[in-house]
Amino acid sequence: MNSKGILVAINAFLFFIPALFISCSKNSASDRGQANFQVFLTDDPGNYEAVYIDIQDVQVNFTGNGDNGWQSLQGVNKGIYDLLALVDNHDTLLADATIPSGRVYQLRLILGTENYIKVNGIMIRLNSPADQQSGLKLKIQQYITNGVLFRVVLDFDVAKSIVIVDSSSYNLKPAIRTVFEFVGGNISGYVSPKDFQTSVYAIQGADTVASTFTGVQGGFIIKGIAEGPYSLYFNPPDSTYKDSLITGINVVNKEITVVDTVFLRQ
Repeated sequence: MNSKGILVAINAFLFFIPALFISCSKNSASDRGQANFQVFLTDDPGNYEAVYIDIQDVQVNFTGNGDNGWQSLQGVNKGIYDLLALVDNHDTLLADATIPSGRVYQLRLILGTENYIKVNGIMIRLNSPADQQSGLKLKIQQYITNGVLFRVVLDFDVAKSIVIVDSSSYNLKPAIRTVFEFVGGNISGYVSPKDFQTSVYAIQGADTVASTFTGVQGGFIIKGIAEGPYSLYFNPPDSTYKDSLITGINVVNKEITVVDTVFLRQ
């Protein structure tokens, strides 16, 4: 199995998680109670020195109408985020809000204009398509219930999200997998050496389900994947080290499966 085959198999553009909490109430929003709704941002690997994304607002839609009914979440942390710093469980809180219980149909990110990548020490502005001016819409179709802490992680796939036009022109076309942290299981561990960021891919059967890469201490975590058997594929950027594959990893819902430290061979 080679790295090209793995990258082609990645299918992380907007992963839909079935609803966990079903609300049968037909009362108005004010009668249904409140739930805590948190939105986090994390990253999948990309071959850049830095990727800066300008996030100005996070909105939800309770109506199912993609054109109307959007509401900004309270407590949105506006700012420019380096996605490549959001690895090894170092996600960042984008919004911490209280919303009415019931069904949330969609989530929308409003991006600003200060989006850049860093290549060979040079900062290059990312071009955004015109259809993104109204925001990046994510279908989630989730019921949330009174008194529950509802955490959704937006897993930003850098490799898929940046389209190379030429050596000095790059387009931003965000590809995001939504992960609900109380659904599915996690895999974590360490890779040695830790001197570079190794790409890590979770594989089930012939499919690459999710990916990340190691942090400054060599650690990694892959969140929110379905229960079952997996393999992990490790692709170091340093060509003096070989790719590695470990099998027989069992993921259990709502648990973290910790694997032994992986020592890359030369």
